[in-house]
Amino acid sequence: MHIPDGFLDLKTCLGSFCVAGAGFAIALRKVNASCSDKTVPLLGVMSAFLFAGQTVNFPIGGGISGHLLGSALASIVLGPSGAALVMATVLFVQCLLFQDGGITTLAANFLNLGLVAVGTGSLVFRSLSRWANGPSSLVVPVAVASWCSVLAASLSCALELAGSGTVSLRVVLAPMLVIHAVIGLGEAAITTAMITFLVRVRPDLIYDPAKQLKFRPAAAGTARSHVLAGLAMAVGVVLLATPFSSPLPDGLEALAEKLNFQNRARTFWPAPLPEYSFPGSSPEWLSVSLAVICGIIFTLVLLWGFARWLRRPRTESHAD
Repeated sequence: MHIPDGFLDLKTCLGSFCVAGAGFAIALRKVNASCSDKTVPLLGVMSAFLFAGQTVNFPIGGGISGHLLGSALASIVLGPSGAALVMATVLFVQCLLFQDGGITTLAANFLNLGLVAVGTGSLVFRSLSRWANGPSSLVVPVAVASWCSVLAASLSCALELAGSGTVSLRVVLAPMLVIHAVIGLGEAAITTAMITFLVRVRPDLIYDPAKQLKFRPAAAGTARSHVLAGLAMAVGVVLLATPFSSPLPDGLEALAEKLNFQNRARTFWPAPLPEYSFPGSSPEWLSVSLAVICGIIFTLVLLWGFARWLRRPRTESHAD
């Protein structure tokens, strides 16, 4: 659901930058206030894992594929503010290095995936998880929150396309929601499996500001072990799943072809690894794997460095 350059008009792009910029500033302030030695590695690991997960497409039928968005997953683990920061970093790297999403539509993509989807997933999960008292009781809240997050992001995307005059809302809304309702089922299955696993092995990693979840705390490991384990998991996802990733167009790409507005797409940035391909490498799965691993490392380092910058000691000047 990454909108490329050319799909949105100037007023929609500018409006998205205003709304997304305000949302990012609020999220950054909240992360800055609560950032700790525990959250810094979690932010980096989650960004690396989501970057990897979003590059693996699964078929949903009708010549269409989908992939993990991860907005609900990130919000359940990190809270909405941390999830927004992670999604912003992932979207920036995808746009900058791989031409996955446009420069002019970066704010719109962040609005959809980093604010609307994250906020929806967080709100639904917190509302439904009030009575959770064990891993099995989280299945329904996580699944519903994940599915709703995808549907909310697709609705926001449809409104942006219609507001830009790219396609009529009457024409685009129903197919956009139907396609992503099916993709949301895959999102729900992946997210539920991940959260259920985390609750069993590291329940202390689940974000719970209201202390509603009554799980036994797990012993905390070191930040280095968290990062290494997360990085290994992300690279493992790439190496194991990339050869089986579906080459079919995703929901937005398929809809653009069907409704005949795919020719509006433009490229304004000469990305070094376009379409997730590593120059001079073959076969194709190896080229894609190398490119994605580069993206994982870049995303992890970027967010880790940014989070560490937030944690820097503040010096205050005092008048003589």
